[in-house]
Amino acid sequence: MGKIYEYKVLRVDLTNEEIKTEKISGELVKNYLGGRGLASKILYDEIDPKVDPLSPENKLIYATGLLTGTAASTGGRYMVVTKGPLTGTIASSNSGGFFGAELRFSGNDIIIFEGKAKRPLYLSIKGEEVELKDASNLWGKTVYETTDLLIEEAGDKNARVSCIGPAGENLVKFAAIMNEKDRAAGRTGVGAVMGSKNLKAVVVKADEKQVEYFKDEMMKVVRKQTKMLKEDGVTGEGLPALGTKVLDNIINSTGLYPVNNFQDGGTFADVDEVSGEALVEKGYLQSNKGCYGCPIRCARDTKLPNGQQGEGPEYESGWAFGADCGVNDLNAITEANFLCNDLGMDTITAGTTIACAMELYEKGYIDKDELENGPELKFGSSESIIYYTEKMAYRKGLGDKLAEGSYRLADSKGQPELSMSVKKQELPAYDPRGVQGQGLNYVTSNRGGCHVRGYMISPEILGAPEKLDPQELEGKAGWVKTFQDLTAVIDSVGMCLFTSFALGLDDYREIVNAGTQFEYSSESLLETGERIYNLERQFNLEAGILPEQDKLPARFDEPLPDGPQKGISTKYREILPEYYEIRGWQEDGWISEQKLKDMKIK
Repeated sequence: MGKIYEYKVLRVDLTNEEIKTEKISGELVKNYLGGRGLASKILYDEIDPKVDPLSPENKLIYATGLLTGTAASTGGRYMVVTKGPLTGTIASSNSGGFFGAELRFSGNDIIIFEGKAKRPLYLSIKGEEVELKDASNLWGKTVYETTDLLIEEAGDKNARVSCIGPAGENLVKFAAIMNEKDRAAGRTGVGAVMGSKNLKAVVVKADEKQVEYFKDEMMKVVRKQTKMLKEDGVTGEGLPALGTKVLDNIINSTGLYPVNNFQDGGTFADVDEVSGEALVEKGYLQSNKGCYGCPIRCARDTKLPNGQQGEGPEYESGWAFGADCGVNDLNAITEANFLCNDLGMDTITAGTTIACAMELYEKGYIDKDELENGPELKFGSSESIIYYTEKMAYRKGLGDKLAEGSYRLADSKGQPELSMSVKKQELPAYDPRGVQGQGLNYVTSNRGGCHVRGYMISPEILGAPEKLDPQELEGKAGWVKTFQDLTAVIDSVGMCLFTSFALGLDDYREIVNAGTQFEYSSESLLETGERIYNLERQFNLEAGILPEQDKLPARFDEPLPDGPQKGISTKYREILPEYYEIRGWQEDGWISEQKLKDMKIK
């Protein structure tokens, strides 16, 4: 096995069905760490940012983090980086489970997929054997079916599968890549890029489970950090008990819980019917579980009365199919979530696109005859969320338009302002009027409307690492920048973002240095995150995603109509210039050539 800071790259030419190996080490690893950072640098250097995301010229990169496969708490994550078809921005989607660690154990740290296969293929990594295999018999199969068939074909129940479902094959703009059936590299449409390349799956079974790192030094740090994670209120109590759905009542009580496509304030009257607590009370929750090396164990196995089983729903998924669609039927919400996993779709965009369609329908912009005898798209319709989720994945009927995401759907009806999205990616479950830092994070996120690129809910609502007033503007621009840069570090080292509830910058510096014997200071490690963030921004600028798109939908200029924060509207414009200044960008939001040189990007 190679050292964790010497990256082995598999370069897979799908067009000619050829595989080559390369190595990356030295300054490039120190400057970009691995995972999100290193893969983004490769993408920026190797493709034209203006390329059509679904063309053979785009590349799809699987990348493990610097600490993936080590003893680091939650050190099992991997990233999929490409140009996203939903947004046109750089796309980097993060997934957990066990696939990332298994890929690292195989001695292969990064896979770069190029071109387009002439027939459906999958990549098989079995010990030292790496080959492309025919996937014609798998094309059209769901995620669950594909996973079972490939594990059977591998002849080892411990083989790990990452694959697309029908949504990816049908180029749904928000198709996901799924591993272990229910773990998702979910947002921005990475699954559609995989489908456009006629690539169905990657299967990995390593011979030995070993990654070469400085284990004795790291284990001292791991023991200390595991204790910190177990003693923290969020990572040691809330997440293990209820998963991310511990947030439903918290966010609802603070007036940030969007209802009916963000039309009806920030509180949902029926939140008790759909919350994490309700999953337990209704008997759906079977057990909690964890990803590789995870002491938090926030994933949950659930089972419906009809016998359907799967994972989730997560907080965002439950909200998207629930309150955002006005639905209080937890059974239907969970079923829609299972459908998304099996068909391979991002639950946030799927649910919120249906919510957008409901508003369009109720306001007369979608005609009844367009439904082709399907259920009426009315807020509160539990039948609709299941019916149209399946139609989206197969692009049938109105599902063909829904498969383009809410922005293109609303724009096709002449009402783009009814899409609650930034840079064409739908917003998650926090109304930005109620959390001003989170609103600024939305508009400056490098992958469009996204909460996990700088999770300001942590200080503004949950009080970690300290409690901030969600309406206070002073100092918020600096907080957003720091959270965004730190998140880039966490994604690049292969740890889970949830560790940041209990761990801080100094802790990440300690674990990275222990495993690699690098000598980052806390400042230089955070600067690495800043470098990654600037590189992503520069990719987007060159792709034509201009600073004018750093904005929220006009709806958020209207005050919240009710709830604890009634009367408040978004104020991100007041602190956006300060954010640009703190970032060292020009007043117009562009990055100067000197800044790019200073950051070692060019």
